[in-house]
Amino acid sequence: MSDTLLFALEASLNGLTAGVMYALVALGFVLIFKASGIFNFAQGVMALFAALTLVGFQSGQIPFSHLINAMFGTRLHHFGWNMPTLLAIPATVLVMIALAILVERFILKHLVNQEPIILFMATIGLAYFLEGVGDIMWGAEVKALDVGLPKGMSSAVDEATFAWFGYGFYIDRLEVWAAGIAAVLVAVLTVFSQYTKQGRALRAVADDHQAALSVGISLRFIWVLTWSIAGIVALVAGIMWGSKSGVQFSLSLIALKALPVLILGGFTSIPGAIVGGLIIGVGEKLFDFFMNPIIGGATENWFAYMLALVFLLFRPQGLFGERIIERV
Repeated sequence: MSDTLLFALEASLNGLTAGVMYALVALGFVLIFKASGIFNFAQGVMALFAALTLVGFQSGQIPFSHLINAMFGTRLHHFGWNMPTLLAIPATVLVMIALAILVERFILKHLVNQEPIILFMATIGLAYFLEGVGDIMWGAEVKALDVGLPKGMSSAVDEATFAWFGYGFYIDRLEVWAAGIAAVLVAVLTVFSQYTKQGRALRAVADDHQAALSVGISLRFIWVLTWSIAGIVALVAGIMWGSKSGVQFSLSLIALKALPVLILGGFTSIPGAIVGGLIIGVGEKLFDFFMNPIIGGATENWFAYMLALVFLLFRPQGLFGERIIERV
């Protein structure tokens, strides 16, 4: 096997694991869009907010300590204890569920039957609000996140080595774990959607809001449930990305990388989010590998968007999306 083929194969394997990281973010978008028809621009900030909250709980940091210190001249910072990760994660899940309840109560409830653009603008406002609240609650400095997952480093000793056909391939351990966790998460969501009463209600709302209301399904409950699940997915994405690159406010920009994934997979398909993420991950790695010597670097920054543009021109509903036909 030639060296070029080996390196291309290694790039593809790394692209698969990176694509899973993109798909984790895209899943949150799909869940909310399916249930309410809202493109949730705040999903990336929700991942940031969840990761900040988790780090704050782990370190025992006092929420809003920066604001309290500035207002009263105190020097509050920490409670003096560190919360174990096994307690910090459930506590963060409760915070994300509380956030879902607040979003439904103070935003969604007042925007029922409004135009999609109004709902979209509301999520933009929510994104900036959460980013500001996260800054005030936990501070703006970069934070290290450690939940006990192996982290990939530049050294081969710190990376997982996979022997294939007698050759060694180096793949980031954290991304391998992310792939496994994403697979479990998708399986759980699929089982929930297909075999539980709440999951069937969620699918009914996704198909037809008015018909679901007519048979007694509470739209407000479904919205809370959907945003809660999206918050948990955002927490998982925040853990993976935060463990990889630290919890910093640029983490919210991962939402932009999820957009091409959604365009490829379709805005209403959970499997599409996974497949789209894998296509983007592998595609950008291989494109960078083959084209970098010809046109220079940084191709990973724009390849996904060019591929999404091609899909918008020739298959705008994506690979798994539904083609909507309206009679006029």
